[in-house]
Amino acid sequence: MMVSQNSPAGDEKKSQYAIFNEIGKTLTASLTLNEVLEKILGKVAEYFNPENWSLLLMDEEKDELYFEIVVGEAAEKIKDIRLKVGEGVAGWVAKTGRPLVVPSTKDEPLFNRKVDEMSQFSTESIICIPMRIRNRVIGVIEFINKKDISPLHRYDIEVLATVADYAAIALENARNYEQIQKMTITDDISGLYNSRHLHKVLQEELDRSQASNTCFSVIFFDLDSFKTVNDTHGHLVGSSLLGRVGRLVADTLAPGYSAARYGGDEFVVILPDTGKTEAVTFCQKLKDRLTAKPFLADKGLDIHVTASFGVSTFPDDAQTKCEVLHIADERMYTVKDRSKNGISAS
Repeated sequence: MMVSQNSPAGDEKKSQYAIFNEIGKTLTASLTLNEVLEKILGKVAEYFNPENWSLLLMDEEKDELYFEIVVGEAAEKIKDIRLKVGEGVAGWVAKTGRPLVVPSTKDEPLFNRKVDEMSQFSTESIICIPMRIRNRVIGVIEFINKKDISPLHRYDIEVLATVADYAAIALENARNYEQIQKMTITDDISGLYNSRHLHKVLQEELDRSQASNTCFSVIFFDLDSFKTVNDTHGHLVGSSLLGRVGRLVADTLAPGYSAARYGGDEFVVILPDTGKTEAVTFCQKLKDRLTAKPFLADKGLDIHVTASFGVSTFPDDAQTKCEVLHIADERMYTVKDRSKNGISAS
């Protein structure tokens, strides 16, 4: 790393103060996380004047880095590339938690040409700074092909390290907020939406369908003889079963579909832009998967369940969210009272 110990000139100091002033304003603005990060790093990029810059985040489960934000030439080709922790300059910085300045990639043994080969871009120099939260690296920031990279002032590295800290704090705060938001809308047993959020999603879908003159469908289903599971195996097993059913439902959902646990052993699925015929087809798929799966085998049990399903469609069956839900519920009870393990759509 080639870093000068000399103090920055007056103009450079003013530029640095301007960066931090701008970051302070950005952090208090009402923006999405990516907007905050792009504004913070974009301001720094103006100061350092690189060809490209990027923010890579840690996927801790896979021990990999992925590109969250890429700005500059070949951005579209780069964004889906993943790097193992320890791989290349970015991987080394993520692994060690230490910044690295590479004035020339030709002389850097850590440099990996994988990204250049895949993007057809030529990386000549790199400044890479770790993002840390409580001594844990959560990502790295890279500036590629900065003009006049050698030598950097020690103060330049301090500026970058401080900016990386700001970016890490913004990211951590956003993740905490998202987690809290998720907890308020998620049913803690099934992992699906809770009933309160279900009504919000239903109203949003109704408003959207009315505005675009399209349809949507709702599936209401109830597990058959669920009380027997509780009576035979206890309520803890019953709750575990509801959790497994929730996962099966989530895994079966098509893109854009959503589901909620309505209460007890009742579940609701919302299918945007889906008419009655398609809704019944999806319902049959869900019913078949539910019936075929033995639940809680890993706990030494072999529980098989069936369910009764009701389907309703807006605007064919109803004009309000409550009516759509009520009709699907009524049709479900028709099946339950008649035979169980079936589907009613009319």
